[in-house]
Amino acid sequence: QLQASGGGLVQAGGSLRLSCAASGRTFSYYNMGWFRQAPGKEREFVAAINWSGSSTYYADSVKGRFTISRDNAKSTVFLQMNSLKYEDTAVYYCAAGVGSFDSASFVKAGQYGHWGQGTQVTVSS
Repeated sequence: QLQASGGGLVQAGGSLRLSCAASGRTFSYYNMGWFRQAPGKEREFVAAINWSGSSTYYADSVKGRFTISRDNAKSTVFLQMNSLKYEDTAVYYCAAGVGSFDSASFVKAGQYGHWGQGTQVTVSS
């Protein structure tokens, strides 16, 4: 089970840190991703990190502003979001997927078998 938190209302240029806590003792086996969905739009990939934390992936729209990390001892993945823009407004979902991912797999929602409930991020312009 995945529980996302940390969303809220922030002004453009501000920062937020999202957390996603996983239950169970196999968190370190899972590749983790963050996706988002804005009203009227499809869910899109934001960032991902492999099971060990040695590889990270980002959507072009957030590269240089967002940082994904994980703490396997705490079964938690984080998304540090800096220099937020109005267009970052969305519900953010964390996701977990087990197995061998190639680099192209990390950005695909269908590769992830477990999803959190989402946390709302609203950026005011």
